[in-house]
Amino acid sequence: MLRISAEVLAALPQAVGRPYRAEWSNDGGLTWQSCGLVAGSAQITASRTAEARYTGSATLTGVALGRDGINPISTAVRLWQGVTLPRSSPVWFPAGRYAVTRCRLTKTGIEVEFGGVEDELRAASFPAPQTIGPGRAKDLIEALVAAALPGASVAWRAGVDPDTPVPSFLAEEDRWSVLAAGADSTGQGTGIAQALAGEIWADARGVITVGPVPTIDDPIVWRIGAGVGGVLVEPQQEQSSEGLANVWAVSGESSGEGAAIGPAYAWDSDPNSLTYAGPDPIQDPLAAQREGLHWVRLRVARHSDALITSMPQAQAVARAKLADSLGLQASLSLTAVCNPALEPGDVVEVETEPGRWERHLIDSLSYTLGAASMSCSTRTTSRRL
Repeated sequence: MLRISAEVLAALPQAVGRPYRAEWSNDGGLTWQSCGLVAGSAQITASRTAEARYTGSATLTGVALGRDGINPISTAVRLWQGVTLPRSSPVWFPAGRYAVTRCRLTKTGIEVEFGGVEDELRAASFPAPQTIGPGRAKDLIEALVAAALPGASVAWRAGVDPDTPVPSFLAEEDRWSVLAAGADSTGQGTGIAQALAGEIWADARGVITVGPVPTIDDPIVWRIGAGVGGVLVEPQQEQSSEGLANVWAVSGESSGEGAAIGPAYAWDSDPNSLTYAGPDPIQDPLAAQREGLHWVRLRVARHSDALITSMPQAQAVARAKLADSLGLQASLSLTAVCNPALEPGDVVEVETEPGRWERHLIDSLSYTLGAASMSCSTRTTSRRL
């Protein structure tokens, strides 16, 4: 979650104002100029599973269309959401930095569609195949970002090791795939962030960020309940097995002695989970049957990565893959008071029924700048009672 004081977080339901503002730049973000926004026009969507984490649309005013104003080639836009509490000045939160992908002049202003910063990195593909590495993950990622976005910074969150050695490999075309989670022509993984057991994205400020894959066991950042203040408006529960895997096998390249790395395994080892894979589905696959757990089913997924060079690294990637594929079978769509500090990947506690609280991981959220509420889609693990 973005930085927010405990006092502001607790007082969100009592906010007396939701101001907002917009800025635009045509020089790569060196300078920013203010412009207006048509009320209710700025729609924000943030999603962990989308190709660009932050996307949106808005109608801008007080600025021209064209080379010296808003255009789909050089224009970047920053949006801000404020929260005004009783007897206080607004507290401002970034609501995304965007690249303009489409713009149209109308009677009310310039209608603009926004793409994420990731789209700019994706568009900056390699003119010809090139060899990347060897080197530290930090050096390679920052060089790849800087070559496409001069002056851009890269933030590293705790939980990924920026000093992880990356072997040399051939990058055929897509810069973003090399940074994130791509694969070569043989199917071998070549995404640097993925090989760190992490992920890479542009945060609400537009900063390229590398961090660990979030899990349902991460610290809770917000409690969304129907108590005082009426934070929770409308929960809708749904369950699905789409994308579920409860066993992962991850292997890597040779460590230099001629032997491949792995496979390393990770599986759902929680006996109370509906996706429990048994005590040891690798060495003793019949253990669940002997123990009378006839409901246990295996859903196995495999991943091979050219950038994995050690068994501990393969084990970390396997755990990350497992964390990202569990919990899809129980999701929750809810409408709550708008919390502009909330980010995809945050873990919240939701009161799904009176007195019943569940941990949920935010997969996506959306809101309109100035609105008092937001919509969230979450996922959690299903527990056997």
